[in-house]
Amino acid sequence: MIALEIRTPADLANTYPRDYKDWRRPASIADVLRRALERKASLGEPESLEEIVVATVCSVRETRARILIVTADLDDGTGRLKAVWFGRRGFAGRLAAGDRLFVHGRVAVKRSRVSGLSVEMNVMHHRLLRDDEEYRGAVVPVYPAGKELTSRAIAGVIDRNLDELATYVREVLPPEVERRHGFGPAREAWREVHRPQSPQSAAAARERLVFEEFFGVALAAALKRARRDASGGAPPLPASAFLRAEFESSLPFALTAAQTRVIDEIWTDMARAAPMNRLLQGDVGSGKTLVAAAAIVLAARGGVQSALMAPTEILAVQHARKLAPLLLPLGVRVDVILGSQGARARTEARGRLESGECDLAIGTHALLTENVAFRRLGLAIIDEQHRFGVLQRARLRSKSGAPHTLYMTATPIPRTLAQTKYADLDLGVLDELPPGRTPIATYVLRESRKALAYRFVRQQSVRGRQAYVVAPAIDESADDLESDAALTGAVAEFERLRDAVFPDLRVGLLHGRMPAREKDDIMGRFGRGEIDVLLATTVVEVGVDVANATAMVILDAHRYGLAQLHQLRGRVGRGAAESFCILVAPDDRAGIERLDVLARTADGFEIAEADLRLRRAGEFAGTAQAGGEGGMLGDVQRDFALYMRAKRDADELVAADPTLTRSEHAALRAAVDEERAQRATLVTS
Repeated sequence: MIALEIRTPADLANTYPRDYKDWRRPASIADVLRRALERKASLGEPESLEEIVVATVCSVRETRARILIVTADLDDGTGRLKAVWFGRRGFAGRLAAGDRLFVHGRVAVKRSRVSGLSVEMNVMHHRLLRDDEEYRGAVVPVYPAGKELTSRAIAGVIDRNLDELATYVREVLPPEVERRHGFGPAREAWREVHRPQSPQSAAAARERLVFEEFFGVALAAALKRARRDASGGAPPLPASAFLRAEFESSLPFALTAAQTRVIDEIWTDMARAAPMNRLLQGDVGSGKTLVAAAAIVLAARGGVQSALMAPTEILAVQHARKLAPLLLPLGVRVDVILGSQGARARTEARGRLESGECDLAIGTHALLTENVAFRRLGLAIIDEQHRFGVLQRARLRSKSGAPHTLYMTATPIPRTLAQTKYADLDLGVLDELPPGRTPIATYVLRESRKALAYRFVRQQSVRGRQAYVVAPAIDESADDLESDAALTGAVAEFERLRDAVFPDLRVGLLHGRMPAREKDDIMGRFGRGEIDVLLATTVVEVGVDVANATAMVILDAHRYGLAQLHQLRGRVGRGAAESFCILVAPDDRAGIERLDVLARTADGFEIAEADLRLRRAGEFAGTAQAGGEGGMLGDVQRDFALYMRAKRDADELVAADPTLTRSEHAALRAAVDEERAQRATLVTS
């Protein structure tokens, strides 16, 4: 059972049905025939229906073509139905006229030249009944199956060992929570999920178990927040009454209402001794950098330093170019620390940082090296935080005892993940774009019409504008999912554009394997208008800001998630001119309809929700799950309302008992301690 990650009895106890089949009441053959013919008449060529029937065998015959076929005519007194079994050697000899049979299968309308329309069942399950046996159906659980392990095999093992497996189910939900929601014991619910009396009882039992799962996730986040608040250690940085006015008057433009609200939230957090742990999310161009500047100014006025870590040198340099003009007039001294810096420049920057002559250090992973030391780091800002690992983010924070921490992301986070995966963070949302940003017109184009996209790029160039062309890979390579489908390679497409499509234009190439200085040179030339068309990989996904770039062509757009495509197109539309994004997808590729979401809306949060629905929730509290997978019964999207109920209860419990010391929470505390020990083992092993 290793393919399904079932290695121990506890794993088996945590394997749940993904669906149920209600086999309590068989249908009459007359009803089966009627439903099949009605669907045929209304839908033309409908998908087959699953049905169950109890009937008597009238005749049996076996035919051989490319595969062995056994056919039986069944009669239940209301009509006749042809039942078919494929590839069942010797099976015909075990059936005889007069046998009573239970059958389950897919029913479809077939057409033949001889008999015209007929209804037949492709049998999936069957059972011979004794002459005097009354059929007693059941609600049958359907388990996730592997290549070598069927749902029926899993169901059989669980059913035969139900009592023993039930001992692995612990009762950890606090009594007051059980009473509040009218829940019974977890073991009773677990039994009902695996051996239900009815679909309704299975749904109620599932709700009880899913609530407990979600309660555990929310409790872990609430305890983490409580421990952080209790630990303190961060420098309290209250904002003076005049700082807001001074900051706003130094800006060349007015703050949006969303920026004002989020700055207030951040300054309130930073005034406390408990370290701020806030995630700032905002759509492309919503003004996150300006909000970060407000936090940096408050830190500098409070006598502590700030660090801003970006995932790429291009983005780090861009942050420095944007922040320096905002911060220097307010007396905030800025330095850049990069891996590509010369030894002398880096040594001098490190010296200013260590002596306190620098208030803000902007850099990449270079900030994490042991020889980078701060005199007093009070604020750590991590941009595009998902690009860094947990340990990398922790290493930056470890440069100080307990700095305030601000994570930033331009990828809007669906509310489901915001309340689950990021439940231990405070959330700040920039849901408003500054005035002057023009919407990006987005179109989906078939591969066979790609020449039209390049013709449009030329038209933009004639008008003095610049364009990006984005390729999914550096070199041409086979698609991970279909080996016969090649991805467009940036290098090959660059050569084609330079030599054949745009020989009279200045075409540049940018990808992740290029040396840092060469990448900086290319981006610098593109920013100065010395390159008309930039062929790039997704290295341009975040932070690249060229106001004159008004067109983007994304090749093999079907290979990206919607959120990533939204990030990419955010590289255009940075100025006042109308901007365009063209998504190129294969002519014969199924599923590209999802790209129409981007053509329909520019709302990053709506796109993120659609992306989550298509790609599923992925990592949920550290455990991969997609509704019933990875040992979890709950699906955070489908069961979001239930999650919020569990979260409210968990938050209330931790507020009243932040260390779980009350006697009625002993089982809960033991479960939390065990979970921490398991996670520690995973980290150290």
